[in-house]
Amino acid sequence: MNVDIIGVPIDLGANRRGVDMGPSAIRYGGLKKAITSLHIAYKDIGNIDVPVPESYQDFEDEHFKHAKEIAYVNRNLAAIVSESLLSGNFPIVLGGDHSIAVGSILGTQSVFKNIGVLWIDAHGDFNTKETTLSGNLHGMSLAASAGFGAFEMTEFKPEDVNYVNPEKVVLIGARDIDDEEAKLIKESGITVFTISDIDKYGIKEVMVRALEIVATDTEGFHVSFDVDVMSPNEAPGVGTPVNGGLTYREAHLAAEMIANSRKLCSLEVVEVNPILDHMNQTGKLAVSLICSMIGKRILGSL
Repeated sequence: MNVDIIGVPIDLGANRRGVDMGPSAIRYGGLKKAITSLHIAYKDIGNIDVPVPESYQDFEDEHFKHAKEIAYVNRNLAAIVSESLLSGNFPIVLGGDHSIAVGSILGTQSVFKNIGVLWIDAHGDFNTKETTLSGNLHGMSLAASAGFGAFEMTEFKPEDVNYVNPEKVVLIGARDIDDEEAKLIKESGITVFTISDIDKYGIKEVMVRALEIVATDTEGFHVSFDVDVMSPNEAPGVGTPVNGGLTYREAHLAAEMIANSRKLCSLEVVEVNPILDHMNQTGKLAVSLICSMIGKRILGSL
């Protein structure tokens, strides 16, 4: 395996500054050393260009903040992810806020045409311009990727590239979903395993069911991992913490099962905010989980 590291230092989709430093925090957490120790070829292609709010005069709709700039970033990200995959490499995207998922997912979809999506997150990110309470686009990215709204985020999508099939999308770890967002999720056809489902069935059973959905009758699947799915004790450096998340052990078991499926084709880890972190605890956690998802095991790599 050859991995391409793609940094996207963006915080335009969120309501708290600092998450744009997430890619640096993950790199500083020892990402290169950890991946190369698995005998995996490592290439860091750097950070893609991201406009900063201070560089332009902002007349954005308060219910749809920074849409033009976020679409610009996602257009470029989709092209880079696509290029990485066409070169036979494995793209690992480091966020930044979760608005970047549109570029990661559609870039992958443009190559494999029919992918599943495993969305591991405390939030649904299935709002639209009509349902959002905040106007923040990081809360609309899954809906946009599945073609349910926020179409300005996907205006770069070629006509021959489909939105992801909602029946091949699984949300894991949800515990903070807006009322109108919940209605849209139910209507969409995506599968949701809340944190209560994980308590009831265990992370192993949930992952078995989830992987069957995203890996069956697809060319592979993309993982979008928002670190706020973790318990705040495990991952304090996030902008939107929600109590009662995944434990370290649950997250690693999920990551190892993803690797064991051998159908993972692209990965992103988002929402690490070092301003809110303690001694880069969350950045280091992200490194550990990335390595588990690409094959690291207690008794050696796959």
